[in-house]
Order: sequence, then C-alpha cells, then structure tokens
Amino acid sequence: MAASDCYIVHEIYNGENAQDQFEYELEQALEAQYKYIVIEPTRIGDETARWITVGNCLHKTAVLSGAACLLTPLSLPAEYSRYVALPAGALSIACAALYGISWQFDPCCKYQVEYDSQKLSRLPLHTLTSSTPVVLVRRDDIHRKRLHNTIALAALAYCAKKIYELYAV
Repeated sequence: MAASDCYIVHEIYNGENAQDQFEYELEQALEAQYKYIVIEPTRIGDETARWITVGNCLHKTAVLSGAACLLTPLSLPAEYSRYVALPAGALSIACAALYGISWQFDPCCKYQVEYDSQKLSRLPLHTLTSSTPVVLVRRDDIHRKRLHNTIALAALAYCAKKIYELYAV
C-alpha cells in the first residue's frame, strides 16, 4: 500500500483547540479522498462511525421497505396488501429523501468503517498511540445510491397509483 493511500488523524493535543484541529484534519482527509483514513481521537472517531452507521441504516431501510412495498401485492390478497405496501412505500420514500438531503453531498458517505482484521493488518497501525482507532475505507457508492433511489421512486409510483385508485370515484 502506498503512503499516499492512507491518512492518519493523530491524537496529539497541542492547546485547547485540539478537537477542532482533529475535525479539520478529518475534513481535509475526506475531501482529499484518501483510500484509508485512520482516526485516532476516540470522540471524533466514534461520532464519524455513528454518522456512517445512520447513513447505512437509512439506505438499507429505504431498500428493504421499498422492496416490501413492491413485493407485498404479489404475496397478499389485493384487499390487504395496501395496508402493508403503502406504509412501507412511504417509509422507503422518506428514508431515501432524508438520505438524499442529509448524506448525499457529505464526503463521509463515500466511506465505510473497516472491521476486517486481515485488511486492517496491512495498514500502518503500529505507529498509533490509540488502541482503538476508527478506520475508514473509501468505497464507490454510486450503485447503492442508484439502487435505493430506483426502488424508492418505484415505491412512490406504486403508492401514488394506489392512493389515486383509493380516492378516485
């Protein structure tokens, strides 16, 4: 692995604004699009990992609830399917919209937390002072965004059609 592939946000306290400096370093590393970012400071590492986890949860919820919306009419009788499909579709649309508004343009959305010890062993973690760093790996997320947006749009179309059918005279 090349040294230019990995950036380490070191936990070095020089002054009272150290936390701001850590955040600035992380922001610069995210915008520089390093393949790996190692975050030593516990607080900022945990916050970043939680932020990524929430984004992943929104993505998965949008996909799974959208799939439930679209597959429910195939598995339940027509008179019952709307009671599952419409709320599931609304959830899918809401999660995809929230992801699009809050996460889509955040540079963090291009990263995932790395837990694989075999992959972590290839990184220069021996130079760290922290025993529990958060390691981010850059991944292309265009396919996952297309997936949840396509499913959410299909769920929106289905829900709009069903609501029109319910209220049309």
